[in-house]
Amino acid sequence: MDTLARPLLRTRGLSTLWLLLLLSPAALASYSIGIGRADSTGPTAEIVFMGYAKIEQKGAGLHLRLFARAFIIDDGIERFVFVSVDSAMIGNDIRQEVLRKLKTQFGDIYTERNVMISGTHTHSSPGGFMLDVLFDLTTFGFVRESFDAIVNGITKSIERAHNAVVPGRIFITQGKVLDTNINRSPQAYLNNPKSERDRYEYDVDKTLTQMQFIGADDKPLGVINWFAVHPTSMNNTNRLVSSDNVGYASILFEKMMNNNATAGKGDFVAAFASTNLGDVSPNTRGPKCEFSGKNCSDQYTCPGKKEMCFASGPGKDMFESTSIIAHKIYQESVRLWQSKAVEVIGPIRAVHQFVNMPEQSAEFLNETTGKVEEVHGCLPAMGYSFAAGTTDGPGSFAFEQGTTTSNPFWNTVRNFLAAPTKDDVRCQSPKPILLATGRMKLPYQWQPKIVSTQVAVIGNVVIAGVPGEFTTMSGRRLREAIKKIMNDASDDETFVIVAGLCNTYSDYVTTPEEYQIQRYEGASTIYGPHTLTIYLKQYQELVQAAVQKRAVPSGPRAPELLQSNLITLVPPVLYDTPRWGYNFGDVIQQPPKVAWPGDTVTTIFVSGHPRNNLMTGKTFLTVERLGDDEVWIPVATDADWETKYVLSNRIFARSCNSEREFATPDLFRPYFYLTFALYGVINRNGISALLDFNGGELL
Repeated sequence: MDTLARPLLRTRGLSTLWLLLLLSPAALASYSIGIGRADSTGPTAEIVFMGYAKIEQKGAGLHLRLFARAFIIDDGIERFVFVSVDSAMIGNDIRQEVLRKLKTQFGDIYTERNVMISGTHTHSSPGGFMLDVLFDLTTFGFVRESFDAIVNGITKSIERAHNAVVPGRIFITQGKVLDTNINRSPQAYLNNPKSERDRYEYDVDKTLTQMQFIGADDKPLGVINWFAVHPTSMNNTNRLVSSDNVGYASILFEKMMNNNATAGKGDFVAAFASTNLGDVSPNTRGPKCEFSGKNCSDQYTCPGKKEMCFASGPGKDMFESTSIIAHKIYQESVRLWQSKAVEVIGPIRAVHQFVNMPEQSAEFLNETTGKVEEVHGCLPAMGYSFAAGTTDGPGSFAFEQGTTTSNPFWNTVRNFLAAPTKDDVRCQSPKPILLATGRMKLPYQWQPKIVSTQVAVIGNVVIAGVPGEFTTMSGRRLREAIKKIMNDASDDETFVIVAGLCNTYSDYVTTPEEYQIQRYEGASTIYGPHTLTIYLKQYQELVQAAVQKRAVPSGPRAPELLQSNLITLVPPVLYDTPRWGYNFGDVIQQPPKVAWPGDTVTTIFVSGHPRNNLMTGKTFLTVERLGDDEVWIPVATDADWETKYVLSNRIFARSCNSEREFATPDLFRPYFYLTFALYGVINRNGISALLDFNGGELL
């Protein structure tokens, strides 16, 4: 093109833009945007949490409600939906059930190709929703309540987003968050090439990437950000359902933008989504011996093995640690929101393909030999170090991380379930196989062989939805591989986002070099040492197809396990009655007559069992204050940070007492009355006595 023509075209373009501005603000909108949020909490009692694999970690109350947050982006031709949900992960059957429900309402608008569902990876959500045997083993099988709560929450969030579509614009920006995350497997990270490691300042990603959604009328609509950190600030002793650090960060941002509304209320939606968090911990004090406080060994064991080795967060307890990490992420997100950002402009292209990982091959440059080798995927298998757990949550048996040799006793136990073949052992080497899950078929699939792979290109932004937990360096390599394709197609700066735990859960993805060390993440890389190599090839092909606007084959269908004879050993609530001499809603312990800022106020009610009614979209408790006009105003619900709903069962009578805690904030107006209200099952309410909140001066 003639060099003089370019500025002329730019001038004409600017004139056109000014004309559109005069005609209609909406005409300047780059996209149609819809955003929605819905409750996905599930059962808060007696269901084992998903994440730490501790069968004794059963729910006994509620810390923070769980939410699904949906973002619809439409360029007039293509539509893409990103959902971040407060769950440990997402399974194929969850996604398929969501798509079935959406199809009954909206036809073919929402499909496998354009709906991406990402789990935040909280380890304090009720389990039993994954259906794969290995993932539901510690939750005593399938739990319909958990499954339905997540499916319905995701579906409802997309419905609400669909019904809230308005013209708008998208901006993207990046910042840095320090003192918030550490690498929990530094030995494995150090096995990556030094030349590669030297390109990065840290052994974890400190970058926070944020997409901001603004209406054509300049109304703030929502925000998504991705920052690499495990939601494991709440440790494996916690028994209160919680969205953990990233969930609390979402609540903080939403309360700020929604005029301090109670959690889960208000139009503005903020998602703090997962990315390549595989080897990244929020427990920034690092691993120490349980009682002595001494440093752990390189294998994360303690002298004499009488002490557990685990890492802890920056606070005095897990609640304070959760708050500290959440505030750090939230504060950087707010800073970015108030700073200049790059506008996202360009078409949307979404591509999806199912892939049978054991059947895949790819080329790999062996830096030791200098030769290009053809490598293959393996049947799923878990290594010995998987059973060792991590410093965020140690395992229950005498296994150690970094194990690369097998044990005859454990091999005998393994072979009783399913014996790996010589090809399996060779393919997974140097991983010693503890569970040959790809060979285990009873009662049904133990781990997936077929995974979902998906990308969405939105202007100069690429969101890669990956079916597992990529480590720091795995995520970096994937971003680089995708950028190479995008840079070949455009001169514009490309932002590549790795969206973690999307659509299918297939455990971890390490680099081939990290895999050799066989720490927890390597032992849990189920398709063998070249899992990442295969994904790099696959996602480059998907991005290439998106850039070229080319359709790809849908791939082999993943089995839908919901149609199987699912096993559940979780008993229903057969009988529910108040304790002797009491009625539902009675107050056993009243709050004190007077409280001061910073006090924790506790009230105990006789309540029904919360599994009889999950109170979805509602609340088990409300804290109200008496306003100046003698009208009671809600101050907090069970979704807010300031409250805790703690359940205690008296098994002999099958009765429940529920304890409500309320931490009085420092900024409440002085000299008003508070009351606690119990809501819940079988339509029984209880109301506490009045509490005189004598706060002194308003701060």
